[in-house]
Amino acid sequence: MKDSVNSVKSAEIYLAGGCFWGTEHFMKQIRGVIHTEAGYANSHIPFPDYKQVCSGETGAAETVKVVYNPDEVSLTLLLELYFKTIDPTSLNKQGEDTGTQYRTGIYYTNPDDMPVIEAALKKLESEYAQPVVIEASQLADFYPAEDYHQLYLTKNPGGYCHISKGLMELARTANR
Repeated sequence: MKDSVNSVKSAEIYLAGGCFWGTEHFMKQIRGVIHTEAGYANSHIPFPDYKQVCSGETGAAETVKVVYNPDEVSLTLLLELYFKTIDPTSLNKQGEDTGTQYRTGIYYTNPDDMPVIEAALKKLESEYAQPVVIEASQLADFYPAEDYHQLYLTKNPGGYCHISKGLMELARTANR
């Protein structure tokens, strides 16, 4: 897919990894990631807000839209890095965050991504004795989160994040 504005090749993947503040900040560190956006994926209601999502009644997961240049970073590497930021065996909980909105998930818009996702999950499963509980499916819908959630950790460097500073450094240097 070509971006008509700047003619950069781009692809997208949607990653739910607990609180979207850390996942968004982590992903934007990776060379080849063009754009990130915090939001709510796979909601049962249109245009949910944060309070509705936190109620657990929308079915939405806190998710990050990741737009990337596949000539600079592969989906395989993005997934390998994402896996380092989560406990893939923890259902509906990452760090101190608990609830269905904090579940882990990989949501795609391009069906050609599914074999890559399946292969990455199979490899990950071989590394754990417990079941891996990451959802993997086609994206049903995505609604951008409120403005104050966008680039939250850039605007609030001391804000809560379940991802360690060492992993943030790994993201910056992973494919340099």
